[in-house]
Amino acid sequence: MRPVKLSRNAVAIACVLGVMFMTGAAFAAVPLYRMFCQVTGFDGTVKKADKAPDVQLDQTVLIRFDTNVRDLPMTFHAEQVTQRVRIGETGMAFFDVTNTSDKPISAKAAYNVVPERAGPYFQKLQCFCFDEQIIQPGETMKFPVQYFVAPEMATDRESKGVQEITLSYTFYPTDRFQQAVNGETASGAAG
Repeated sequence: MRPVKLSRNAVAIACVLGVMFMTGAAFAAVPLYRMFCQVTGFDGTVKKADKAPDVQLDQTVLIRFDTNVRDLPMTFHAEQVTQRVRIGETGMAFFDVTNTSDKPISAKAAYNVVPERAGPYFQKLQCFCFDEQIIQPGETMKFPVQYFVAPEMATDRESKGVQEITLSYTFYPTDRFQQAVNGETASGAAG
């Protein structure tokens, strides 16, 4: 067999297409991974539920709440550090956020659950973390989280026996907040 000769243009085009494909794959990896985790509960990611379960078990689990702030002038804490709920029971927790600056804050909260094997079963009906939050200067807001631990956790071989779950939130600045800090307008030009 004779080796196939490729023109320089064909090699260049193949290289450019390869680089474009790899760049696109790199940008798509994070949103696709996040979507995968939200659908499956993988890596401690909490699922959003449409309705609470019809069954409540006698078995209880202790829910711990952890709060963090990244690069924002605000305080953030849970009103209760822990709650004990029955598996299948709907729980409600409240979190207080205060903007300690003299400018509005635009922020969003990321969340996860530890141990990770409880992630598929810890589900939220209502959460401030689903949306971007705008907090005015000096304002204190109270955010509710309505959640439950799905009854299936009690029979899953991997998660059976989990007695404590930690729900952790981290508030981080959104692009809108970063633009305001940098003095940019919505179009990206200096303001």
